[in-house]
This record gives sequence, structure tokens and C-alpha cells, in this order.
Amino acid sequence: MDTPPHKRKKATSAASRNPESLNSDITPLEDPASAIIDVPAVEVPELTEQEQSDRLHLERKVERAFFEAGKALMELRDHRLYRSTHSTFEEYCKDRFSYNRSRSYQLIDAAIVVDNLHKCPQFVDILG
Repeated sequence: MDTPPHKRKKATSAASRNPESLNSDITPLEDPASAIIDVPAVEVPELTEQEQSDRLHLERKVERAFFEAGKALMELRDHRLYRSTHSTFEEYCKDRFSYNRSRSYQLIDAAIVVDNLHKCPQFVDILG
């Protein structure tokens, strides 16, 4: 029957500075600069009712932001409102918003999905 491999201990930062204190079961193949550091846990207090309300309000703003951005980009594209400064919608988005083609169309597509969901009777309004 095979015996399980021996677990090796990692060098501590003190041992890294003092090679004589290295344990005999640490081989030269291990990184002598590695260390195990114990960090005390920090207690994180629960959110108050006001903080929970604030978080929900801000989350809804973020959710609406992608929708509004997608709708605006769609209108800019569909009405070619970029044409006085750029020959293509993709160039316009890159110069104006630093959005590559993929990001611009992701936002447009997301807005289309939300619009379509609003047409479903079972839709749960994620945009509050």
C-alpha cells in the first residue's frame, strides 16, 4: 500500500531572513520568500435600514443606467446623429465614449431585451 505524500511546511518570513531556522523538511525547490501570515478577522457591522434603502436605490440607478445608455446609443445610431463628425457609428462611439463596437452593441442589445421584457405580462420590473 502506498503511503500518502508528506506535507511540507511553508517558510515563514522570519525563516526567510534566517536560513538556519528553516525546518529540515523544506526542500530547496520551495520558494523561500513564501510565508503564511495570520490576519485577525475584522467584524463588519450589518447594514442599517437606511443603508439598505440607499443600496437598493443606488443599485436601481446602475440598472437604469445601462438601459438608458443603450436606448440613447440606439437612437444616435438609428438617426445617424453622429454623421456631422464621424463617418461611422463605431468610430463615433470609440471617440466620444471610449466604447468599442462590441460594448456599444451590448448596451443596445440589453436595452432591446428590457424593452421586450416590458411587453411580457409576467415581467418583474427590474428597473423599479
